[in-house]
Parts: sequence; structure tokens; C-alpha cells
Amino acid sequence: MGSPPNSLPTPVTEAGRDGLAALLDSPGRAVLALDFDGTLADIVPDPEKARAHPGAVAALARLAPRLCSLVVITGRPAGVAVRLGGFTDAPGLERLVVLGGYGAERWDAATGTVRAPAPPPGVAAVQAELPGVLDGLGAWHASWVEDKGRAIAVHTRRAEDPQAAFELLREPLYALAERHGLIVEPGRYVLELRPPGMDKGVALAEYVRETGATTVLYGGDDLGDLAAYSAVDKLRSDGLAGVLVCSGSAEVAELAGRADLVVDGPAGVVALLHALADRLEKQPA
Repeated sequence: MGSPPNSLPTPVTEAGRDGLAALLDSPGRAVLALDFDGTLADIVPDPEKARAHPGAVAALARLAPRLCSLVVITGRPAGVAVRLGGFTDAPGLERLVVLGGYGAERWDAATGTVRAPAPPPGVAAVQAELPGVLDGLGAWHASWVEDKGRAIAVHTRRAEDPQAAFELLREPLYALAERHGLIVEPGRYVLELRPPGMDKGVALAEYVRETGATTVLYGGDDLGDLAAYSAVDKLRSDGLAGVLVCSGSAEVAELAGRADLVVDGPAGVVALLHALADRLEKQPA
């Protein structure tokens, strides 16, 4: 006997219900876009040890043949997200696209290659200056620095008091970023210093236009996903259908408050994907 199908949850907003109905009615005209960390993968103290939820690839592979496109949009380098996600040569994901660095980098499963511009000089300057800043604040041992190539992320999740360490670093890191022409992207116990001009909202809107899709479902979990939420709101005002999914966390109440549908972390996201697949597989291809 097979396992029973997952129940497809109902969005709490009218726009979300309309978006889900449009996706189910015309999946071949829908883009499914997801963040990686906190959405497809659980948040862990060491970002290098993050892995996609064990059911994520299988769920995505079930949906891929019926959708216009699947895309992962992440602040990580595209190649890193591909490796940690287990997306390379995954059966059923031959058309998957990963937009890394908030859209500055692109990996296509069809070619297995990453296209990425050179990092701006401000990133190297910040990387050189950052150790002295952290040491001067007495925060060297309370933080963990992640080199993302086109960005530098300073994590405080390992600190004895992660929120206090985060607040200690906020103002100095904003000043450091400004000196070198960068911006700061705050997240869940992380401050990321990166180039301006690209965010998940810009990346998502450009990708939806590229595909010609008329419906978009976006799932995220952190402050960096608010730009993508705003992009979906704008697309809906332009006549497209959209669904905003929050991979629930008490740490980012603002995102949950704007979502059409809140699920219980990456496990909830995977359950939602399987529920969508269950419904679509009952429909004519």
C-alpha cells in the first residue's frame, strides 16, 4: 500500500487562493521559486553543513515536468547551493535553474555550468578590513565569517547570546559596508555585506518575465525574501497570479505576516510540494 496523499493547505488570503487556483489550473504557465537556507534546507550553526531536506529533490522532481520552470534563488554562490542541495544530475531536474548571489550568478542544470561576473572590489576590501573590525569590537570569537565570493556574511548564531552579538555588530558593519560601496542584508543572526543593485525581488521579477509565466509561487523564510515578496505583490498588481509561502519561523514574524500560506519549515515546504504534485498528477498532462 502506498502512503496517503498529502493534504494541500488553503491560503489564508484571497490573492493567495486565486494564485493557487491559477497554478493548479495552468501549471505549465507557472514558475515555482524557492529560497534555499531555511526553506529547502534547515538552518544550522555552520552554513557549510546545511543540506537540502531529504525529501526536497524528490518533491521538486515530481513537480518539474508539469511546471513552466523551477528556480532556486539564494544569497549563496550558485555552485554552493547546487552542491549542498544535491541538484547536480538529479533525475527529473534537468531544467532546474539556481540563481545565486541574489541573482548575480546563474546555474542551469541543462549545461551544468555557472555564469558569474567578477566580484566587485569592495568585497575584497571588506574582507581585508573585517578581521580588525571584529577584533576591535571583541566579537571575533562570537562570530563566524562566510566568504560567499560576491559577498561576506558574518554569522552570530554560534555566540553565547546570538541576538546581543548581532546588535553589537549591526552599526559597525553597516558603516564598513558603506565605506566600500556595499550594502548590508540582515538575516536570521547574520549580516551580509554585498554589492547593491541586485536582490531576490529583482532576480525573481526578471526570471518570471524571461519565462513568460503567468503565475508564480515564491517560498522563503528570512528578511532577504521580503524583496521577493514585494516583487510578487507587484506582479499581482500587473495581472499575474501569485502565492507567497513562508517557511515558518518565530524569528521572522514579518515574513509570516505577509504570507498567503505559512508552513512548518523545510519539512512543511517539502510536504506542500508533494501535496501540489499529488494534485497535479491527478490532472491530464
